[in-house]
Amino acid sequence: MTELETLFKNVLHELGEDTSREGLLDTPKRAAKAMQFLTSGYQSNLDDIVNGAVFSSDNDEMVVVQGIELYSLCEHHVLPFIGRCHIGYLPEGKVLGLSKFARIVDMFARRLQIQENMTKQIAEAVEEVTGCRGVGVIVEAQHMCMMMRGVQKQNSMMRTSVMKGVFRDNQATRNEFMRLVGL
Repeated sequence: MTELETLFKNVLHELGEDTSREGLLDTPKRAAKAMQFLTSGYQSNLDDIVNGAVFSSDNDEMVVVQGIELYSLCEHHVLPFIGRCHIGYLPEGKVLGLSKFARIVDMFARRLQIQENMTKQIAEAVEEVTGCRGVGVIVEAQHMCMMMRGVQKQNSMMRTSVMKGVFRDNQATRNEFMRLVGL
């Protein structure tokens, strides 16, 4: 049994469960494996994620990728938050391979997080790898820590945005991005 499995077994025991009952025999192993997957972003880095998929392009118009699903764990309660991410950027001679946007989102989502920081990390990563003139990132998510416990508000949703470069400095660019993602 790994140390993480032992810790999960101890948590179950502290909650009053009988860890020797049939339904819980393999739960510490499954929980440890699930937690390692849900926090696998710690083992990722931007260079490996992008893997050279930045390509020369003379396109200087806005590129938008929207509706990227994300699943994360809040760092305060270790409960899930689930949502989607919208990314827009204005290329400056280089574009990023399409699947890399989802991989960047996953890299940051698969860590203990707060949504505000994750949104900023995604924007900074896209800006870093593309050298773009500007980037906008919007994350919309529902937080189980607000829905399952505490105030228990089932229809609550949090929306965060980070605008950098011309997305921050130019209202028309920001408005175009917001319109394209339907906000």
